[in-house]
Amino acid sequence: MSIEILKRKLRNSLVFTALLIGAFFMLFPFLWMLFVALKKSGHGFLLDFEFVKPIYANFLEVWKNSSFPFSKFFLNSLIVAGGGAFLTALFCSMGGYVFAKKKFWLKNIIFWLMLATLMIPGMMYMVPQFAIVTQLGWINTYKGMIIPHVANVFGLFLLRQHMETIPDALLDSAKIDGASEWQIFKTIIIPLSMPVITTVFLLSFLFQWTNFLWQLVVNTPDSTKLTLPVGLALFRGQYSTEWTKLMSASAFSIIPIAVLFLIAQKFFIEGLTAGAVKE
Repeated sequence: MSIEILKRKLRNSLVFTALLIGAFFMLFPFLWMLFVALKKSGHGFLLDFEFVKPIYANFLEVWKNSSFPFSKFFLNSLIVAGGGAFLTALFCSMGGYVFAKKKFWLKNIIFWLMLATLMIPGMMYMVPQFAIVTQLGWINTYKGMIIPHVANVFGLFLLRQHMETIPDALLDSAKIDGASEWQIFKTIIIPLSMPVITTVFLLSFLFQWTNFLWQLVVNTPDSTKLTLPVGLALFRGQYSTEWTKLMSASAFSIIPIAVLFLIAQKFFIEGLTAGAVKE
């Protein structure tokens, strides 16, 4: 066996070992969450193996706890995250189509001004958004939780960049055949842009699912529209915290995100790279 082959095998072994170590550190918080979720109450941060029997008892107790309506919080989060992500993907795809394929006065200036708003910290919008939501009477409603975050400039940018790569000849051929604007958008633009639309949907879903501060602001303590991030805070008491129950509920909360990314990971990767290279 030559020296070059030995060097190559050694290099590959070192790279593989480094990747394993990196993967362990990346997965360690998740593994620790599951470890604590399976422990007995009061043993959350003890380095012992006093697991509750059956091991899924903590998960059942969280789901069926009458004083903590976890299933209601879970449903609220699905409605807010799913509805917000759908509306964001829809409006961003429509806006991206207009900015990519239509001509109108000051189009580029308007687009770049919209991109400039990405440099403004999100906290700057919270007070005016809250004032508007209050005036509209949307406190403790799904509308107040979803609509203020439907306008997504980054999603608009992604879709516009991708839709610019779609040949104009396809649209011109459809127009010659008598297709309307809606038919062109539905039968040509949407199918060809599906990877990017899926990416925008996933990113918006993740943002809405993990959004804590805004959902806390637009809901009063007696609201029936509380989402999971706000509901999980109820496990933290003034003098103590039910860490085993908190970790069990947190484990539940990552299921929708994990399932979505596993199902749509191919579209997600394609969407992030679409439009990155122009010929």
